Amino acid sequence: MTTTQTTFDLEAMKAAVIDALEDIKAFDISVMDVRKLTSLTNYMIVASASSTRQAKAIADNVTVKLKEKGFNIRGTEGGKEGEWVLVDLDDIVVHIMIPAARAYYNLEQLWGSLEGRRSHIKNDSQADSDA
Repeated sequence: MTTTQTTFDLEAMKAAVIDALEDIKAFDISVMDVRKLTSLTNYMIVASASSTRQAKAIADNVTVKLKEKGFNIRGTEGGKEGEWVLVDLDDIVVHIMIPAARAYYNLEQLWGSLEGRRSHIKNDSQADSDA
């Protein structure tokens, strides 16, 4: 598979996830490119649901819609409780959270602060090599 095909497949997967989230009225959808931060996944998508029931329905919809398009689902977690449901698509990890859980865990800030820390470390090591 060429790089162009891989990028196209990843973009198609990302678009399919967003469509599936919007189908069941997920809101505050945030897409984070984490390729420079981890080798575990390429993107994290975080979305909010109004209730635990809606979070479960959104996760189910993501799973069904992406399977229909031929993408593999590695697994889901948290579907029993529904406050935070994770759908692992390997290249994309989808987090569906009720607002209280999303505010408490604040994944966007966590991963954003890691990006800031990583660039700080990179800048320090560049300064050391320049000296």
